[in-house]
Amino acid sequence: MKIPSFNEATLEQVCNVLGDTSTGLTGSEIGRYLQECGIEDSNPGLTKRIRLYEALVARQCMDACANNICTFIQRVMKPVLHVQSPGYFESKQIELNRVLAFEGLKLNNEGKLERCKQARTISDAQTVADQLRRKLIDRGVHPDVLKFCRAELVEGNYFHAVLEVAKSVAQKIRDKTGLTSDGSALVDDAFGIGKKQYPVLAFNALSTNSERSEHNGLMNLMKGFFGTFRNPTAHAPRIVWNITEQDALDMMTIASLLHRRLNEAVKTGA
Repeated sequence: MKIPSFNEATLEQVCNVLGDTSTGLTGSEIGRYLQECGIEDSNPGLTKRIRLYEALVARQCMDACANNICTFIQRVMKPVLHVQSPGYFESKQIELNRVLAFEGLKLNNEGKLERCKQARTISDAQTVADQLRRKLIDRGVHPDVLKFCRAELVEGNYFHAVLEVAKSVAQKIRDKTGLTSDGSALVDDAFGIGKKQYPVLAFNALSTNSERSEHNGLMNLMKGFFGTFRNPTAHAPRIVWNITEQDALDMMTIASLLHRRLNEAVKTGA
């Protein structure tokens, strides 16, 4: 079946997603996948996004259809290529679908393109994001949580917003400590008291039993937070992790507490 040519703006945005400087394909991957799909890589010296765009737009013009463009997207997004990083697949799937919807297409969980209702605006997704943001503001949540209430993160459900908020808590710990671990290991490395009787980061002066109890309680809360939200969202397919609005609100409220206490935590030099 002949697939109508993509609008050039759509094709440009697809290349922006797949050729993103920090999260997109590497230069060697772009060359390999283009070759596998029979698409000429005419400008390998260009930046990734432009190189990819020039190759795909030239092929689309040659074919007068988007069939080979779709083949390339499906080749790059084969789920088997991302079994070690399912969160990456979910992230790129959401980003691509936000763009492909304007061509009446979506990438399903099997990495295949299928027809869907053609999008005309992003107002629906933006409305959901604005509603979530207003409810969180009413709760007085930390500003570092509010920035994840964006249309592209809550389109369809709250899965990706939850994942990004969880990642932001871990990143703040790393930024304050210089550590490189993740999840429960990161919490232990940063807040475990250890032989020196002081952690790398302390929530309080640790001078009384009550203060040590508070420190340990916050440490365990953080471990539970990562175990409950970060691990399932990072490793489970989105279809089996149905996050409701209430789940998202409660999770982000916990994240708000953790962000606030992390801002107040002091590096001990231990």
